[in-house]
Amino acid sequence: MEAIRYVIAVMLITFIPAAILFWCLVHPFAQFWRKFGRSRSYRVIGSMLVVVMALLFLARQQLLASSWPGHPALDVAGIVCLVLSGWLRLRIAPHLPVRLLVGMPELAATKETALVTSGIYGRIRHPRYLQMDLALAGYAMIAGYPAAYGALLLWLVGIRFVVFLEERELLRRFGDEYRRYCEQVPRFIPKFPAGMPTAPPPEDGDA
Repeated sequence: MEAIRYVIAVMLITFIPAAILFWCLVHPFAQFWRKFGRSRSYRVIGSMLVVVMALLFLARQQLLASSWPGHPALDVAGIVCLVLSGWLRLRIAPHLPVRLLVGMPELAATKETALVTSGIYGRIRHPRYLQMDLALAGYAMIAGYPAAYGALLLWLVGIRFVVFLEERELLRRFGDEYRRYCEQVPRFIPKFPAGMPTAPPPEDGDA
């Protein structure tokens, strides 16, 4: 079990910084990358990510020098987070093909992808990031390394900055259509369907 925890921790400390770096490179400079060309853009960005991940992997012994003992309650909580993340991923999958996950529309020279507003995207604007929040939190709790929790914190803070960059870029691409979408659909807390029953108001005399 300790070997599994260690492998999970290594994946977290190498994957999370690279993922944040990828989107921080893509969104603010989307127009530049489109002019630069999709293939060349992927090669340049990919090379940067490989270097970052390699350096973090080489530093894994220092980063993971200390660990906290595993606890059954944390393992259970981690598994619950992973189950919720998996359920959410199934809801996202029909609306989010791989080409969107790897930033292809942002790097494309033309507006080739329509704004996704159906299904779960009609309830929440960024279900993919919420799903990743749950998954990474689950893995961090199972791993039990301080560095894994540090990587999780980096993700939670960094991805909120990425969302700001992403929404700004989407506003440039889709204009008023995206502005109206933002007004109707919350960012991270799902919107419940209209007509869902609510608790009745207290009657006179109720405390």
